[in-house]
Amino acid sequence: MPDEVEIEEHDGSAWLGIVFFRVRALRARGALPVPGISSFLQLNVRTYVRGPDGLPGVWFFSIDASNRLAALGVRRIYHVPAFHARMALEPAGGWYEAECVRVGEPGRVFSGRYRATGESFHAEPGSLEWFLTERYRLFAADARAEIHHDRWLLSPTEAEIELASIAPFALSGAPHCHCAFRQDALIWPPEPIAS
Repeated sequence: MPDEVEIEEHDGSAWLGIVFFRVRALRARGALPVPGISSFLQLNVRTYVRGPDGLPGVWFFSIDASNRLAALGVRRIYHVPAFHARMALEPAGGWYEAECVRVGEPGRVFSGRYRATGESFHAEPGSLEWFLTERYRLFAADARAEIHHDRWLLSPTEAEIELASIAPFALSGAPHCHCAFRQDALIWPPEPIAS
């Protein structure tokens, strides 16, 4: 990570997030979604940081996308490690099964399943859920970008992780999981990280 960014902890622990979701209707401001490239699956592997101004954000270890052009665009525009992957997210017997296999990098895989187990809620300020979700900036090696979204409406979730070699290091312990039905987001163009 660049010197301007420091890992942020919650109650003495740093966290690694693996976030699997479906992008729908991606488009530039004022434009219509382009068929074939505006909807795809994405998996983010991230940690939680503070920038030089002290504001919280996310640092991406990797972004995998089921659309090759989307992966290329993220890599070129936002300067984050983005990769094309074969991905699936399908309902199965009350669960959602999620799989990601990075193209051209054997062994970089995520496979698991999840299901919501309770009522939806908004995270309380200061809670772990708030720490993990209420972030409005992304950081890369030489850039940052502002993000806007409403507060996440989260559901407690049960998950079973089969493989997580997509992560930058081995993971242990039970996952701490939530899911959300929908989240609209706006992402601004990148700017120098130290500005």
